[in-house]
Order: sequence, then structure tokens, then C-alpha cells
Amino acid sequence: MFATRDEDAALDIVQEAMLKLAENYADKPPTELPMLFARILRNSTHDHFRRQKVRNTWTTLLSAFGKGDGKDDDYDPLETLEAKSASSAAEDPARQFEQAEVLRSIELALSKLPPRQREAFLLRYWEELDVAETASAMGCSEGSVKTHCSRAVHALAVMLEAKGLKL
Repeated sequence: MFATRDEDAALDIVQEAMLKLAENYADKPPTELPMLFARILRNSTHDHFRRQKVRNTWTTLLSAFGKGDGKDDDYDPLETLEAKSASSAAEDPARQFEQAEVLRSIELALSKLPPRQREAFLLRYWEELDVAETASAMGCSEGSVKTHCSRAVHALAVMLEAKGLKL
């Protein structure tokens, strides 16, 4: 769910991984199955993003024929921030517009991050998991989580600074 930001796609990926595990590794000892499943799930997630990249390329090329339907972009990880800022009703409309533009810029920058960096960043800073929990959820070492987070923060800073934003 954290990798795809789409519940339906996440369920499809998990089902695909379970089928591959059952079809190809039914003869393996039960103690090896969790490790195999984690690896199959990770590979299935990467395959999903590869397919999505190809689909998005064609969607972009064909978008001149009509408006896109906004397919998988319904989930907004920044909704929690918008909900907090919307609680102050006396806020100036110009300020609200400015905040919405900043949030859109952040969301766009997040979507441009590589999937593993985005996943690490969202788990650590949006979901507030610690390094060990994030490493467990991502199936990697704590050092990898720190590296992905550091790279994500630096990339976001560069992208946002290029738009004139300093947070």
C-alpha cells in the first residue's frame, strides 16, 4: 500500500505474488516461504511500476485526444496536512491558495522520487515509523532506510528550491 499509494493495485500485487509463490515454490520447506514471498512481492511491485511507466508514457502521448481520467492518482498523502490547515476558518483566501500551491508542489516532487525513496520517506515522515519498523516494512536493512530517506530529503529540497520554495 505504501509503495503503490493505491489499495486496489496493492491487493493485485499481493495476490499475484501469492499465486507465484504457490505455483513455483509449493515444494519448499515452510520456513523458507516468508523470505521467498517477500522477494516475490518486492519483484512484483517493481514489475507493477515498470508496467505503469509504460502505460503512463502512452497515456501522455495519447492525452492530446482528450482529458485523462486521473486513474491511480486519487490518493493524496498530503491530505492530513490539508485537513489540519482547513480547521482554521478565519484564514485569508489568498493564504489558503498559497498553501494549496505549496502542497501541490510537494506532492509533485514526491511523485518524482524513485519508488524506494518515496516509500522510505512516506513511512518515516508521514507514517512516523522508526527506522527499524520502516526497514521491516520495506524488507531491507536500517542503513538502506537511512540512505533512501537522506536521498529523498535532499532530492525534495533540490526540487522545491528550484520552484522557489524553502521549507
